[in-house]
Amino acid sequence: MGNYTHFKLNSTLNDKIQSHPLTDWLKKKKNYYYDYQIQSYKSVCAKKDILINAPTGTGKTLAAFITPIINFKDDVKTGFFTTLYISPIKSLIYDIKRNLETPIQEAKLNIKIESRTGDTSSYHKKKQLKHPPNFLITTPESFALLMSYKNSNQYFLGIKYIIIDELHNIMHTKRGDLLALNLARLSTFSKKAVKIGLSATVSNAQKTLDYFSNSKNKICINPNINKDISISIINSAKSIPWSGHMASYAIEDIYSIIKNHASTIIFVNTRAQSEFIFQSLWKINKFNLNIAIHHGSLDKELRLKIEKKMFKGEINCIVATSSLELGLDWGNVDLVIQVGAPKGIIRIIQRIGRSNHNINKASKAILVPTNRFEYLECLAAKEAIKKNKIEEIPEKIGSLDVLAQHINGVACSQPFDASDLFKQVKKTWPYRNLTRVSFNSVLSFVHNGGYVLKNYKLFSRLKKNKNIFSISNNNFIKRYRMNLGTIVEAEIIPVFLKNKKLGYIEEYFINQLQKDDTFLFAGLILNFQKISQKGVEVIKSNGKHPKIPSYAGGNLPLSSFLAKSVISLIKNYNKFNLPDQILDWLSIQKRESSLPPVDGLLIETFKRNRNNYIVSYTFQGRNANQTLGVLIMQKLEEYNCQPLAFVASDYALAVWSVKKFKNIKKLFNSDLLKNNFNNWLKNTSILKKHFKSVAVISGLIDKKLPGKLKTHKQVNFSSNLIYDVLEKYERNHILIKATRDEALNDMIKFDKLKAFIKKIQHKIRHNELRKISPFAIPIVMEFYSEKISHDKIIRYETDNIEQELIKEAYNVE
Repeated sequence: MGNYTHFKLNSTLNDKIQSHPLTDWLKKKKNYYYDYQIQSYKSVCAKKDILINAPTGTGKTLAAFITPIINFKDDVKTGFFTTLYISPIKSLIYDIKRNLETPIQEAKLNIKIESRTGDTSSYHKKKQLKHPPNFLITTPESFALLMSYKNSNQYFLGIKYIIIDELHNIMHTKRGDLLALNLARLSTFSKKAVKIGLSATVSNAQKTLDYFSNSKNKICINPNINKDISISIINSAKSIPWSGHMASYAIEDIYSIIKNHASTIIFVNTRAQSEFIFQSLWKINKFNLNIAIHHGSLDKELRLKIEKKMFKGEINCIVATSSLELGLDWGNVDLVIQVGAPKGIIRIIQRIGRSNHNINKASKAILVPTNRFEYLECLAAKEAIKKNKIEEIPEKIGSLDVLAQHINGVACSQPFDASDLFKQVKKTWPYRNLTRVSFNSVLSFVHNGGYVLKNYKLFSRLKKNKNIFSISNNNFIKRYRMNLGTIVEAEIIPVFLKNKKLGYIEEYFINQLQKDDTFLFAGLILNFQKISQKGVEVIKSNGKHPKIPSYAGGNLPLSSFLAKSVISLIKNYNKFNLPDQILDWLSIQKRESSLPPVDGLLIETFKRNRNNYIVSYTFQGRNANQTLGVLIMQKLEEYNCQPLAFVASDYALAVWSVKKFKNIKKLFNSDLLKNNFNNWLKNTSILKKHFKSVAVISGLIDKKLPGKLKTHKQVNFSSNLIYDVLEKYERNHILIKATRDEALNDMIKFDKLKAFIKKIQHKIRHNELRKISPFAIPIVMEFYSEKISHDKIIRYETDNIEQELIKEAYNVE
């Protein structure tokens, strides 16, 4: 251990480091402080807000906590509660707590650490309010709840450090909006608290620093540390499927790989995939490997039990969703397998970082594409990581429904002056451009519901005295705390196997089941019996064909950066060492049609089984392609082409009709997003569905009330009724505006489509083919199709049609 003279530490700081028990503990472990950790210590001691942007497994946690730990004896003299740590993932919170407790206990440091999440018991939460720990590790939502208590200004008064982990995961989201608002408020009564941000994957460090800190005294710390990453794509003897998302072709290969590693995490993109992969591996588990499953719907006790076993190295393999992708430090994990294309560079880097979480070892990952286009996406991601290229996180303006929730929370804590609160809100990055007019509209809504709703006491949450607002009734405080949060999921209900709770499942899925129907959940094939007051009652089943639960939000969005990388890779495919089946696919596509242009749009048309197909290779992501599909269907209807159905994937869109549409290049023009779009939007329930989410987040509708939980039907009925009233009598209501703006961009991707059509409308290449092309096979094989009516459903056996399509495209007799 040196004197760190190159950092120009004063003697006091240097002596503190050298003499501290944490330093001795590191020496005994034959470890040492990295330069950037000392730089972090010096900067935080100088009261600078910092962003540490360092690779996974290079000591960011120690860099964040080095100052709170070394300065603890001095800090605690002016306040017992010194450090607040915030993470977006519960499993990471428990992992951080475990990893901190080891050096604190072994170095005999008298520091009390506790966690606070939705899993924490009411008893411990009440105890923490009276006697807070020295270090509190929590989530953005639990932090917001603490800020809503009447003594929150006193509770956080002595805070010295605020650590925000995994910033890339939360910034420019509604959770990020809520966190930014509460951090700004915390700064008004904890003015000396220093903010420490952590991330491993941000392309613009300065913007990230600005997001959580408006201090003029702040710096980015980018350590010059390279973490080796080893990535390969699975080499299977079996053919890569044309379509589908379950990777059944590679199950035996995956099993063979995990058998030869100490501990493996298999990441998937959907919970349905996690259930399928887990069950498939157990079916061939002849070596009795310990294989587990982990996702957010599992019961707390089961989830924590799995995490503890994994931490101790007692599990050979765990199949997981994003619930385990951030920050976890399980040293025994030596391999990550990603099933399905990553959809984003940031996401896959985070997942890969779970393996060999140590600076001295390369993180190792194997990518398993589930179809041919995904193979190209996996290869594009691998090449981008090799070149240290990652996408920027798309910015969003602060959401007005989250602002409404925050105003309500402030009022629960204490009366506030509207002008002061507006100035405070404006200091946050997401709301820096908020106008006073918009703020007043949101405040008016929280005050009494707005012009139409103000006559109902149910919506009058605030009372006003001149410019001072306060909560109107203590019942609103209870309702706020029960419904706080920005994630509105589909209604979920508990699943019970006898008296054992296995987790939660979505109500809409269960409502489709009849008695004795089977489904896959928590790694078990279950037989549905009935829905009772306690939840879904099931028994174990030996059924061979279970129905797989479908979860909302399962399809991850394809990042624009990765989409462009895939198109570029296709153009230059000869420069890569591709498997023969992929090389043939690309070569024959180029010969029989053409490859998608980098800056334009390839459209293919062909006739098959009396139907006329239009296939467009947009690479705009599934949501945008879904919207395009609906609009093109509508346009074909106008021209009396009798459209039958469409299929959308991340990469392409296929529409087929009875009659041929002759002027293909006229499909993609500005009129598509004017006349066709507005007509379609009027006749859908998209805005109503999104209004429910906005209404719940803003506090207009409560999902939970003291003593009872509203059903999905009750929430839907309430939101639909209020939406209709506001649409009829107050169309300029702030929540109607927020609903439309968010639905257009978050769900429909209107701005993205507008920019896309403007870019390509004069760069369209139309290939009129005699038969289906190789590239069109995957999209025609897609299972997700939008039907116009029940009498026009297209039915086929997937195995038979795949063989037929291949023969046609490859000229095989």
